[in-house]
Amino acid sequence: MNTKVSINEQIRLILIENSEVLFGTKINENLIQFQKTRKEVEGDVTLVIFPFVKALKCSPIEAGNKIGDFLKEKLNSIASFEVVSGFLNLSINSSYWIEQLKSIEVDPLFGFESPNSKSTVMVEYSSPNTNKPLHLGHLRNNFLGYSVAEILKANGHKVVKTQVINDRGIHICKSMLAWEKFSPLNDKGERETPENTGLKGDKLVGKYYVEFDKQFNAEAKEIIAQWENGDFANFPSSIVEEFKKLTDSKEGKDEKAVKGIDDKIKDLAKNETTLLREAKEMLVKWEARDPQIYLLWTTMNNWVYKGFDVTYKSMGVDFDKLYYESDTFILGKDIVIEGLQKGVFFKKEDGSVWIDLTEDGLDEKLLLRSDGTTVYMTQDIGTAVDRYKDYSDLSGIIYTVGNEQDYHFKVLFLILKKLGYSWADNCFHLSYGMVDLPSGKMKSREGTVVDADDLMQEVIDKAGALTAERGHLEGMSKDDVNTLCTTIGMGGLKYYLLKVDPKKRMMFNPDESIELNGNTGPFIQYAYARINSLINRSGGIQSYNSIELKEEEREIIKLLIDYPSVIKEAGKMYSPAVIANYIFELVKLFNQFYQAVPILIEENQDAKNLRLELSKNVSKVIKSSMALIGVDVPDRM
Repeated sequence: MNTKVSINEQIRLILIENSEVLFGTKINENLIQFQKTRKEVEGDVTLVIFPFVKALKCSPIEAGNKIGDFLKEKLNSIASFEVVSGFLNLSINSSYWIEQLKSIEVDPLFGFESPNSKSTVMVEYSSPNTNKPLHLGHLRNNFLGYSVAEILKANGHKVVKTQVINDRGIHICKSMLAWEKFSPLNDKGERETPENTGLKGDKLVGKYYVEFDKQFNAEAKEIIAQWENGDFANFPSSIVEEFKKLTDSKEGKDEKAVKGIDDKIKDLAKNETTLLREAKEMLVKWEARDPQIYLLWTTMNNWVYKGFDVTYKSMGVDFDKLYYESDTFILGKDIVIEGLQKGVFFKKEDGSVWIDLTEDGLDEKLLLRSDGTTVYMTQDIGTAVDRYKDYSDLSGIIYTVGNEQDYHFKVLFLILKKLGYSWADNCFHLSYGMVDLPSGKMKSREGTVVDADDLMQEVIDKAGALTAERGHLEGMSKDDVNTLCTTIGMGGLKYYLLKVDPKKRMMFNPDESIELNGNTGPFIQYAYARINSLINRSGGIQSYNSIELKEEEREIIKLLIDYPSVIKEAGKMYSPAVIANYIFELVKLFNQFYQAVPILIEENQDAKNLRLELSKNVSKVIKSSMALIGVDVPDRM
């Protein structure tokens, strides 16, 4: 029988093809169940016997022996078997495992399906706002989206990597307005730019987003103080009444309730600030294509894009197609107006457009404000429709977005369905948990978020310091040292963020991520470098004859054979953690083998060459699997 077919599949086929001879009747394929062989029993494959007892009309032990004898007669690769209760434990001979190793050796794309042999899938990730730099959350997002895209490629899918750039809206206008109002002039009469400050464009724009918030809060505070002094000049009576109502409601309330009321008063004051009013006016002008506002918007966005490009290059991620909300919101607006005419949406008295999803267990959702401006949902509708127009063969879209947007995507997919887009069923929200840092570590210059550039540089610097301490940098050029430290630092960062199931919230410890021991990227990178050194010192791998395998060798081959199914599972679950945890187990097993079994000093040449080939294929799978999570492996460490 073909050795490329797994032993489990060979057993399955034999039982199905010979079911009438063996069981006296045709059997349902679902009756054939395998379990992982327990460590305390002998065997490589365990078949569950209980489902066959009724057909064989005997005890589980008798049934197991009967099936074992039959399989041993049909399959030369079965060396022996043992029945324990209702489980048939089959021991497979060494020649089978060696043939499996040889088939892995000759397959340069072992574990991967044929490229573009399956449907086209779009994976969206990153999707930043152009009013601030990328942060720690974007790191997990980008690494996760990129890795899922690579895993789906490995599963044979044609993949389109994309992002939608949130380049419009009130938040963008806040940065623009703050730059116009608060940027100091230099001696040439110029406001701050990336060129005259040396600051990355995304960080410069982010600086003014923070400045807006600072000035915005200060103005709101002044308004509240004015109200508290009884000065309500130039404020509508409705606002005055609401303030007095909220103030009076504090009477007799506890501290927590009073804080909640104060927050409502603060929001009331914020809505009355001149800054917010000017930002809203700027948004309306932008949507009307005011030339001056549009030029400012284009200029500042271009600063941000150049900054993002630098960060993406450091991250090691890329995109095939970019979408801009400034384009797709127009399509989204047209779709909403069309949906209004068809009765999918409804208009309120103030002119705003909504959809009522209460019968679906959700709520009413705003799609167009009363002033005609759009919201995120509107542009997401437009973006989704635009993508299916661009890629007629698209089978689905995967949105890599944090779990705080779970409700948003539930609503988006439901609206698309109600609009009649059948492909809405193939849209999937890859929801992931937030990333926390140990308190007080590496806060960004804004003082609120952890800057992505700063964090990446921090782990690279830490990797360099630790590698220098170990004395591993001797004899290397400066460029080689920088490359190695970047590979280790970024490998540690990516692996640490991806080894955890995407759905889980996680704590990221920068120091732990670059440790050489434990479940870390550098631990796996070091194993690859060690194997590379081993192969180089061997002088080459010669052919070998079949030998009796040691248990350590057999276990590694069995785990290598699992690699294609691991890739399938990772693709099915959209989880790089499946890959990361598999490769960690493989490296742990290899290290045990490396410590216990002689390789270069082995006198038996067949055993030596088999172990070298085994080691070489472990390194091949390490490199391949680490690439799936976006991690490079160095030839030396």
